[in-house]
Amino acid sequence: MNPLNPQLVMYEEEQKQIQAIAERLHQDSRARTILLIDKNGQLVAAAGDSAALDTTSLSSLVAGNVAATGGIAQLLREDEFTAQFHEGKGMSIHMSLVGRRIILVVLFDKNTTQGLVRLRVKRAQDELVPIFEALAKKVTTQSAPFAEITDQDIDNLFND
Repeated sequence: MNPLNPQLVMYEEEQKQIQAIAERLHQDSRARTILLIDKNGQLVAAAGDSAALDTTSLSSLVAGNVAATGGIAQLLREDEFTAQFHEGKGMSIHMSLVGRRIILVVLFDKNTTQGLVRLRVKRAQDELVPIFEALAKKVTTQSAPFAEITDQDIDNLFND
């Protein structure tokens, strides 16, 4: 685990909210697939046609791409590039950062347009940012599961 980019902790309530937003984005943008990936390359949520994809490899490659682009941004004295777009013959990909932690990936074909995708992504980002901010607060305010156990408690356990 990278200490500068710790593993994302997800709770069921927030997972359901995130999944619902991904599914609505899939419908509203007419995209093929929606993926939410953390910067470590772990898939957080997916909607649409993801069964035919190697989401593990794609998630890792997307995270690597965003990290490399972050390096380019630093060289250009930019904080970061918050969105990327790649157009192929049959499939295009729109990637954007959500709250500096999550990468929102939209895979789409000729059934939609880049403009519609960008419009719908903006709305989804506005809904996702507060959820991820609340998650970050929830994690930092909850104590570690063994924080209240002292060395004396451990000694007492094994000395009985």
